[in-house]
Amino acid sequence: MAATTIGVKLDEELRNRLKAAAEREGRTAHSLVKQAIIAAIERVEQGLPPKMEAPALTAPTDRTSPFLPFARSVLPQSVLRARITNAYRTPEPECVPLLISEATLPPAKAEAAKERARALVSALRAKGQKGPVEGLIHEYSLSSQEGVALMCLAEALLRIPDRATRDALIRDKIGHGDWHAHVGQSPSLFVNAATWGLVLTGKLTSTSSETGLTGALTRLIGRGGEPLIRRGVDVAMRMMGEQFVTGQTISEALANSRRMESKGFRYSFDMLGEAATTEADAVRYYADYEQAIHAIGKASAGRGIYEGPGISIKLSALHPRYSRAQYGRVTAELLPRVVALAKLARHYDIGLNIDAEEADRLELSLDLMESLCFEESLSGWNGIGFVVQAYQKRCPYVLDYLIDLARRSGHRLMIRLVKGAYWDSEIKRAQVDGLEGFPVYTRKIHTDVSYPRSCWRRPTPCFRNSPPITPRRWRR
Repeated sequence: MAATTIGVKLDEELRNRLKAAAEREGRTAHSLVKQAIIAAIERVEQGLPPKMEAPALTAPTDRTSPFLPFARSVLPQSVLRARITNAYRTPEPECVPLLISEATLPPAKAEAAKERARALVSALRAKGQKGPVEGLIHEYSLSSQEGVALMCLAEALLRIPDRATRDALIRDKIGHGDWHAHVGQSPSLFVNAATWGLVLTGKLTSTSSETGLTGALTRLIGRGGEPLIRRGVDVAMRMMGEQFVTGQTISEALANSRRMESKGFRYSFDMLGEAATTEADAVRYYADYEQAIHAIGKASAGRGIYEGPGISIKLSALHPRYSRAQYGRVTAELLPRVVALAKLARHYDIGLNIDAEEADRLELSLDLMESLCFEESLSGWNGIGFVVQAYQKRCPYVLDYLIDLARRSGHRLMIRLVKGAYWDSEIKRAQVDGLEGFPVYTRKIHTDVSYPRSCWRRPTPCFRNSPPITPRRWRR
């Protein structure tokens, strides 16, 4: 069928309206005109008069952005909160000069700090190595690939219940280390024996062919002794892990902490575990936290927030959708659980700290922290605490906000300053997402400057005859 083109004269204004309407609809101007002609013809064929008014060529006004509900949930920020947000991925060359300038002590204080540091180091060196595990840690520092592998094993093996997974982890971490370089470097018989075990295990788990005496020894042990060697590595790593993990249960941890408590140490117990992925996980973790608070509270025996032990909770363990995208559910479902745990901690008069997690959850945790501080049932209680990571570029601004929050809410907050434990994942996530910067410092030395600088950031004015924040920098 032949097609005929019909020309329509349009003035400039109508042509622009037609073009804009077509672009909004994702169509051509020609298709809009053709649709209007067809609609007019159909009305005439149905016996209806054609509409003589010019049709509105604008897009419907009731269309909304798919992100509008999320945008409506974004709360207006105070000046202090805006500073936290703006410092999320500040370029490192802009952060470090300010860090150094604020961390620089006056000459007299700097000299006193050096003398204190020399005294501490000299005392530690004179003390010597107390036990084989300390010697192993000294030989395999975290600056080496082998040291990092051992630390990963030491922490992870305590969490793995089945033998097959433990063996797979040992293969992964031990198989590629340069253990030969550490043989004979320590005066400790235990360290050298452990190093030879790591050498042999590394060879046993390696797929490369070996020659000479080492290869023969490897094959000999591989025929009958591989399970024994792996068992030895497992035991050694568990011994190391016990230097960092107080106990496998809260009762065991409380019992193991008594000796150091008698020397003046104070504990805030963290419960190792992963984030909840289902509601069943969150319910189980909540019950574990309840049980731990009861146990810690009874062990505290009325010593109070500062003289007795406390607990740190991970918010991600208490809700399977602990993310900014689920802000409504977090405030409606997670906040009541945190408040309930805080009330229980208040009953025993022990401290409860909100533990630090990934960088993208920081501001959400601050929202929950503020709600917790203004919870009427917790009024007058000074057991609320917050953990701040010094490796985040937002650290100083978080401290400013917490000081202000303490003043506004009338609480004396406990602050525990840590360096941070998610560095690798923060760097990798920023790289995978193609972000222009990192939320954490990329060099350890910059974190080392940020940590003490945050400790003496500035004198805090008194609030009701006491500082608005109480430093709690020890942890176990």
